[in-house]
Amino acid sequence: MKKYLTGVFMVLVLIACKKEDKVAKEVDKIPVKVEIERFDKVFYESPVSDFPKIKREFHYFFPAGNPDTVWTNRMQNPLNRELYGEVKKKYPNNNAFEGDLVDLFKHIQYYFPEYKTPKVVTLISEMDYENKAIFADSLVIISLDMYLGKDNRLYEFPQYYKQNFEPSQMMPDIVASLAAKKIKATDDRSLLAQMIYFGKELYMKDLMLPDMSDADKIAYTEEQLKWCQENESEMWKYLVNEKLLYDTNPKLTQRFISTAPFSKFYLEIDAESPGRVGTWLGWQIVRSYMKNNPDVNLQQLLVTDAKEIFDNSKYKPKK
Repeated sequence: MKKYLTGVFMVLVLIACKKEDKVAKEVDKIPVKVEIERFDKVFYESPVSDFPKIKREFHYFFPAGNPDTVWTNRMQNPLNRELYGEVKKKYPNNNAFEGDLVDLFKHIQYYFPEYKTPKVVTLISEMDYENKAIFADSLVIISLDMYLGKDNRLYEFPQYYKQNFEPSQMMPDIVASLAAKKIKATDDRSLLAQMIYFGKELYMKDLMLPDMSDADKIAYTEEQLKWCQENESEMWKYLVNEKLLYDTNPKLTQRFISTAPFSKFYLEIDAESPGRVGTWLGWQIVRSYMKNNPDVNLQQLLVTDAKEIFDNSKYKPKK
């Protein structure tokens, strides 16, 4: 029996590998040429007298109602110019991210053929950490000042936030923005629904960023990822025993979903745990669902409700 099960497992592995190879070949055939405009350079390296021209060219960045002096003052603001100096040092050209963008857009067009290659515009958002990258159909906006690396001297944020400001987070953030447009909205406010929502987002990263590590996809350190893997069974047992999966208490979002220094089980393990463990568990549930339902494609997954995914996932945490 053991030999039989081993044989079945090997067959499944070979089928999965062949499928991945086929996808990789199809993705590679998709022609993509990325147009990148460095609005950050234009804005901070142009004389103030050129502002009217900049405003016409990048009109979507200048909403009506603000006098031009608001923007020209920003062009000359010493703190903003210092921030631009850090961006210019880190990204003197587009070599650090252009290749990754090409690869990502190929994968996006493979899974969402209706999308054409968007134009990419980089800027400085004055450290708007909630909108680091925005996918707006025909336009992708990247705030380069939010990808300077966690040790940059200008970042005055807690460490658990700063680890999200690594260059490696640029592509996952673009996928997260796309996911927000593609994952079906729901009125379900249960912890399980939130877990599976972010599980879908992370599964999109599995498909769109196949060569990226799991740690980078979820913005964990390798140690944090290892902690989740080693404590998966205990975390799941806690959520089940405490009857939290279908609980709609908003405090559960803060405890297990939101960015935080650690998750809150109210146990001794809290100090060792990373934040957002609920999203990691949701990821494992979605992965299990897709593995056990091979006829379900990505588009179907994104509109399937959380309970159906969970009920048909056959999810069993690793011990």
